[in-house]
Amino acid sequence: MSSAAGDGRAQQSYRTGLVLVLLGSICASWIGLGVRMMEAADAWQILFYRSVGLVVFLLAYLGVRHAANVVDVARIFRQAGLASILGGIGLAVAFSGSILAIERASVANAMFVLAAAPFMAAVLGWLVLGERVRLATWLAIACAFAGVVIMVIEGVTFGYLWGNAAALMAAGGLAVFVVALRHGHLTDMLPLNVLAGVLAAIVALTACTLTGAGIAVSFHDVLLGLAMGVFQLGIALVLITRGSRSVPAAELALLTMAEVVLAPVWVWLVLGETAGIYTLVGGALVLGAIYLDAASGLRRRRLAAGLR
Repeated sequence: MSSAAGDGRAQQSYRTGLVLVLLGSICASWIGLGVRMMEAADAWQILFYRSVGLVVFLLAYLGVRHAANVVDVARIFRQAGLASILGGIGLAVAFSGSILAIERASVANAMFVLAAAPFMAAVLGWLVLGERVRLATWLAIACAFAGVVIMVIEGVTFGYLWGNAAALMAAGGLAVFVVALRHGHLTDMLPLNVLAGVLAAIVALTACTLTGAGIAVSFHDVLLGLAMGVFQLGIALVLITRGSRSVPAAELALLTMAEVVLAPVWVWLVLGETAGIYTLVGGALVLGAIYLDAASGLRRRRLAAGLR
């Protein structure tokens, strides 16, 4: 009886994890809308203010959650351990690599290469955590990759060496991030996200200084950048971090692909920027892959628990 109850709780936890990660990916998908609404800020300036907003939000969130007990917050950072540090570096690399990829290559190229993240996470999760990847998940990852290819096929070229390299670096950073979340799923991994925000802000500030652009932008762009850090990134990472406790690394990375699909949807709904037929077909394929993988995972756990 206790074993069956435990299996039922595990199934419920997995379902909750799926929902939390998917909701986080939906929040993250607002990035395209935020960038489109900027007046003049460039990619590095956006990254700087977005990262500052993220760090402030997460520190405030931790303070409120622990009743502003500084000792508790400090203890959480100490207990996060090496996995948090590596994951924070990986996420900062993903942030910076994405910006570099978009600057050095087409958006289509960047999305094409970034779609390799679930494959990387699956392999890394198997090597580091010993998480076996279900056949259904491999098929779903391949299906999602095909969907991304269809979405960007008209804009993909292979003449962007450094842009492609940066996108590949970002995909690797994302894979490290999700595996670190899974490695530390028994502890609070929010310090990982704080570290990522600090590192990304430092990288962005350095880039703004070296390019001579500085961080002086309009009040509108500053406010929007900070808001992106809170709503598009902060809330997303809180949800994904919570959900990662019960979702394997490969499936976690696959769920985040919803961001790629939904980003053009919000731009279309709010700003009227139309999406082509390739985007619609490819996006439907990605969302279908995510749904089928989640459904098969829930069914497998139901059968394992002996439920009907």
